[in-house]
Amino acid sequence: TAPASNSPLFATFREKQIVTGSGTVRKVLMDDTAGIKHQRFILEDRNGDTVLVAHNIDLAQKIPSLKVGDTVDFCGEYVTNNQGGCIHWTHKDPARRHRAGWLRHNGRVYD
Repeated sequence: TAPASNSPLFATFREKQIVTGSGTVRKVLMDDTAGIKHQRFILEDRNGDTVLVAHNIDLAQKIPSLKVGDTVDFCGEYVTNNQGGCIHWTHKDPARRHRAGWLRHNGRVYD
């Protein structure tokens, strides 16, 4: 069951859980280009909680023209970190050992 529209979303996530939801882009960060490349941005839920999204752009297309205020739907694995948490595995696993994730922006899926 999805949380009610005024319920916290990100605060309900647990370590190594596959999570889905939607958030508003609060900040677009520089891509991480060391090793495996990731598009990185901060999403905010209706409660003001935030989470980092690290989207592997070696395996999936980068979301072009992503900007603050945009809405992004997501499916990926949640992991905790010292700044709150991160959603990764927002793409298909070429080895098919991990559940596929995705991002959706302006009606287009990036996986």
